[in-house]
Amino acid sequence: MLWKLLSSTSLSLITLVTSSVYVSAQPKSVVLVAQINKVELNNLLLVGKQYVEEQNYDKALSTYKKAATLDQNNPQIFSGIGYVQTLRKDYAGATKAYQQAIDLSPDNPKFHYALGFALGNAGENLEAAAAYKKAIALEPDNLQNHFGLAVVLARAEAYDQAIAVYQHILTLAPDNESAQETLSHILITQQRYPEAIALLEKAVQRQPYASALRLQLAIALLNQGEMEAGLEALELAKRTAPQNHLIYVQSGDILYQQEKLALALAEYRWAARLKPDFIPAIEGVGKVYLAQQNYFRAVVEFRRLTEIAPENPVGYHNLGIALNARNKNEAAIAALNQARILYKSNGNQEEVEQVGKLIKEINRATTTTSN
Repeated sequence: MLWKLLSSTSLSLITLVTSSVYVSAQPKSVVLVAQINKVELNNLLLVGKQYVEEQNYDKALSTYKKAATLDQNNPQIFSGIGYVQTLRKDYAGATKAYQQAIDLSPDNPKFHYALGFALGNAGENLEAAAAYKKAIALEPDNLQNHFGLAVVLARAEAYDQAIAVYQHILTLAPDNESAQETLSHILITQQRYPEAIALLEKAVQRQPYASALRLQLAIALLNQGEMEAGLEALELAKRTAPQNHLIYVQSGDILYQQEKLALALAEYRWAARLKPDFIPAIEGVGKVYLAQQNYFRAVVEFRRLTEIAPENPVGYHNLGIALNARNKNEAAIAALNQARILYKSNGNQEEVEQVGKLIKEINRATTTTSN
């Protein structure tokens, strides 16, 4: 949907073709030059479109830029340049191009939406919000304009404003599951559990087969401390969507917290069967084995986790703990050092220090044993 919206702001061969040349009272030489330029422009647009379809975005960009030199007053050409820059993930370039399109056609809501998308991806969330607000002012019934605004406000941690936008979306589309799910997630992260529960209970009544909403309801209830109701909501979610791996991971997390390790293991393993490379499921299985002191199996799971997610420090950290428990000290230190490097690159100084202490303890124990 998003790319469809963005591409609708880009090149249409019908809209991009320049209007017929007005020949009355024009010297023949001027008319001839204009006609030649028109033919060249149309050829460039056709070639550029083909490059986009072939995903050769660099050539598409240079082709459209050349077209812009032939018709500097056509906003659709600059919108097309912005679209290609977006595909190239050059959001600064896309921003500049969309702004040029807006300068030429300030009342086109799709240009403002595309500008907001580019600015948001460039990390300029407040500027993106301003662009989305302009798109809303021009096209208030387009839900995508509101969604764009809500997303960048949430990224900017302007949660109250983001909540208000999602609530407005639900006045326009009361059964929009995406808005319900995202709004409830924000409410839960802001610990506004009663509001999230009220929203979700109403939503699942209207959409009883929406498993994602049932899962969110279970999470809100559990965070509120309503354990029995939360677990019941999880069971209903399982019955609604027995193939949803996320539900089993959430159930496993609750059972693990309750120290019901065998039951937690069964839930995590079921999630891993449904989605074999799902990181939380593998991590869950591994941490249960650690708690059960089944260190051999824990090593197997966390080694697999490091292979699937080599940039995840948690896998190396727990692998180091499991290897140390099996007296594989050299391998344990290697894993822990990698965890420390990754924690440091993530700016997690607390875990860097914790891992450093563990490495010192292993080295101390190794020295004592050798003496």
